[in-house]
Amino acid sequence: MARKKPTIREICHISVFTAAIAVCAQVSIAMPYGVPLTLQTFAIALAGVVLGKKNGVYATLVYVLLGAVGAPVFTGLTGGLGVVFGIAGGFVLSFPLLALAAGIGGGKNKAWLFFWLLIGTAVNFFCGMLMFCFVTSGSLMLAFTSVVLPFLPTESLKILMVVATGKWLKQRLAKSGIYISSPST
Repeated sequence: MARKKPTIREICHISVFTAAIAVCAQVSIAMPYGVPLTLQTFAIALAGVVLGKKNGVYATLVYVLLGAVGAPVFTGLTGGLGVVFGIAGGFVLSFPLLALAAGIGGGKNKAWLFFWLLIGTAVNFFCGMLMFCFVTSGSLMLAFTSVVLPFLPTESLKILMVVATGKWLKQRLAKSGIYISSPST
């Protein structure tokens, strides 16, 4: 089966959300254990809902790859493999999975979207914990209390914001004449 190439319009949508993720990464609060609190997971989940699972994952992959090659798109205008494989690297590497989960849930009702956002966030937290343990040689309990527990309230709020605004934004963009990918992509 031949793979469908993305259209120019889809590439533009992917680019806009890649930029939105990079901008939201700069909205950050430093935390004690080196993993900052940012808005990038909000933008990543929104990309999955608005663009669909395929293009949402592409936008997130482009963001991760840009950062990996040194573009200053990560929090604090940083980039490079040191960030990708550093203390917060597990979160960064699992961002495409969060976008995928949001894209899967985005084609259904709000309860389904909420469920898939919880799954995506749990995967993101788990991958973040694993990399934190690897880099710091710390225990899973230390990782949980350092890089998950403090983030639960804000991640919960971000999930609720995506559930409340994601489908609305996608519909508004479609009504304004800006074509957004179908939910199946």
